Amino acid sequence: MSRRPDFSPGLLTIRAAFVLLLAVLAASVTAGLAWAARRNAAEAVLAGLAVLGGGIKFFDWLIT
Repeated sequence: MSRRPDFSPGLLTIRAAFVLLLAVLAASVTAGLAWAARRNAAEAVLAGLAVLGGGIKFFDWLIT
């Protein structure tokens, strides 16, 4: 009878993956809204990246 190998944790924890998912969603919405407001692509990307950085910190604080 074969034994199941020991469980090894993945690359990210569930909490870290959830925080990153929420931050990426918030950044995508921000970039999309900036693009819809007739901003150029560079400004939309920069707005999304700013929200991504702040979103990671905010959602990490929120879930803690």
